[in-house]
Amino acid sequence: MQVTWDQNKCSHAGVCVKSLPDVFKVVEGEFVIDITQATEEEIVAVVKQCPSGALQVLK
Repeated sequence: MQVTWDQNKCSHAGVCVKSLPDVFKVVEGEFVIDITQATEEEIVAVVKQCPSGALQVLK
C-alpha cells in the first residue's frame, strides 16, 4: 500500500494529523506519511475522511 498527498488540494483541515499523528505528521516543515505506524485499515479509514481529497491510497 502507498499513500499519496497532493499539496495543491490540501485544505490543511488536520483530520489526518489529529487522527493518526504517528502516520501523518510534519517534520522540519515537510509533510511526512509513515504507513508503518498503523494498520492498513486504520490508514484507509483516515484517508476516506480527508475533506479535500488530497490523500489517496494506492494498492
